[in-house]
Amino acid sequence: MNHPLLYSFRRCPYAIRARLALRVSDISVVLREVVLADKPEELQLLSAKATVPVLVVNQTEVIDESLDIMLWALKQSDPHAWLLSDAGSITECERLILENDNDFKSFLDRYKYADRFPDHPPEFYRAQAERFLLVLEARLGTSPYLLADRPTLADMAIFPFIRQFSNVDKVWFEQSPYPHLRAWLERLLVLPLFTGVMGKYIKWQRNDPVVIF
Repeated sequence: MNHPLLYSFRRCPYAIRARLALRVSDISVVLREVVLADKPEELQLLSAKATVPVLVVNQTEVIDESLDIMLWALKQSDPHAWLLSDAGSITECERLILENDNDFKSFLDRYKYADRFPDHPPEFYRAQAERFLLVLEARLGTSPYLLADRPTLADMAIFPFIRQFSNVDKVWFEQSPYPHLRAWLERLLVLPLFTGVMGKYIKWQRNDPVVIF
């Protein structure tokens, strides 16, 4: 393999953050765009969880967790110092990402797909998710980014999920009591790095031409 192989899905926040790290690290990959409702057999054979992103580094190394893909890429090259060196900041970075990936993501899914979770109305799930927004708003009230005066791993791992949250009810989000969070999200959404990883690709099928991302 001349390049690692990435199975991805354009709108998936996990796949977005993996692509962000690969792009910022200047690592080219062969891209295979997946339709989650019709996953290719190749993906299912590579990973027991059979969902994106999955990075095939070589014939012996497969990474199927988005955060692990980010860390792998940044360890190859970290030109904007997304990885922090201060022990306290590293701990806080890990804590924020863990909260995002667990409690917040769980309530985000229920808020976005509330019809699948009829025990409560969407507003209930949104209120539960807002507990994490309050944490982020407090941090962003004293700094333009979560852990520094520049984006770091915490920002780039979390913001695709806040983007997804904001899109569930855009009118509510624009009027919500989180001005610092909204400003942070807007700064990240217009980064050429982000817009550059959001190109549209057709569903990959066997015998398609190779797409280099």
